[in-house]
Amino acid sequence: MQKILIIAPSWIGDTMLMHPMLMRLKQRYPAVQIDLFAPPWTADLLRQLPEVHEVIINPFPHGATHFLARFRLGRQLRDRHYDHAIVLPNSFKSALVPFFADIPLRTGFFGEMRYGLLNDIRKLDKAALPLMVERFVQLAEAPGQTIKRPLPHPTLTVSAQQRRQLLEQLGLNTQQPIAVFCPGAEYGPAKRWPIPYFASLAQKLRAQGYAVWLVGSSKDKEAGEKIVALGNNACRNLCGATNLAQAITLLSCADLVVSNDSGLMHLAAALNRPMLALYGSSSPRFTPPLSNQAQIIKLDLPCSPCFKRVCPLGHFNCMNQLTPNKVARHIPIHSIEKNNDYSTQRDLQGV
Repeated sequence: MQKILIIAPSWIGDTMLMHPMLMRLKQRYPAVQIDLFAPPWTADLLRQLPEVHEVIINPFPHGATHFLARFRLGRQLRDRHYDHAIVLPNSFKSALVPFFADIPLRTGFFGEMRYGLLNDIRKLDKAALPLMVERFVQLAEAPGQTIKRPLPHPTLTVSAQQRRQLLEQLGLNTQQPIAVFCPGAEYGPAKRWPIPYFASLAQKLRAQGYAVWLVGSSKDKEAGEKIVALGNNACRNLCGATNLAQAITLLSCADLVVSNDSGLMHLAAALNRPMLALYGSSSPRFTPPLSNQAQIIKLDLPCSPCFKRVCPLGHFNCMNQLTPNKVARHIPIHSIEKNNDYSTQRDLQGV
């Protein structure tokens, strides 16, 4: 049996975009065992992917080398006798553990000082592979082989039972259409739609009969509180109140997701939820939400995308000029049932 170790990305969104690569490996090697070396904050997500056999926690802080500790961990993993390692990050340190584990085939794109650490180094053609998901899948192919398009979309599934249990635990229900807002973005403020705009859109949606839930990490809790304070006392601020697996379950309940370009955006896309994806400093040409139900909303300003954490010009026009009224034009129109069938229909869906 083929045994493959994947050195996974650090970001949740990138981790979700890795899923088609895992599908391709399973297609090439049906009996393959795929283990993931990944940071702890992505483990809940990876354990929901059927292609993943085991998640090995990457204990090293983001950006830290810890050369000796990586050597020791690699020596421990040597006893697992992996046949192949695929290194997705382009850093020097990400290639150390597979090298120290004596994995015979070590694949990755050319990166910083990785000659010798990798022995199957691929040259990246950015024009031929403009999307991150395509670049990941390319590493699942044999050298010289091109990827097979169209690629499958990343996919997550949540059972009706999982939803019912979590909704009961949190005191929520789906008797109204659900709008889930994801106001955070880990990379920086230049990717975040203004909080007053989220608050204004929440008011518009509640006037249309939606219940509005705010979902994110503990870092987004304050943003959620401000949205509630700006005339949205009926909104439920769940930022920081769930783990990642529970956040995925909440997203699966959504009739509409409104999200910045973030990890949660990619999770909502994998759940195939109707979504308004808001782009400012970043670009959907590299990491778009991979779902036919996602609408990308952005302003094509001369200064964007800049890919900066903070607006380098100080005006933040890419988001400030993307007003709530402009975004509201894209809200799908729902026919809200006036009887109690709506909740029953939602519970029976196998999202």
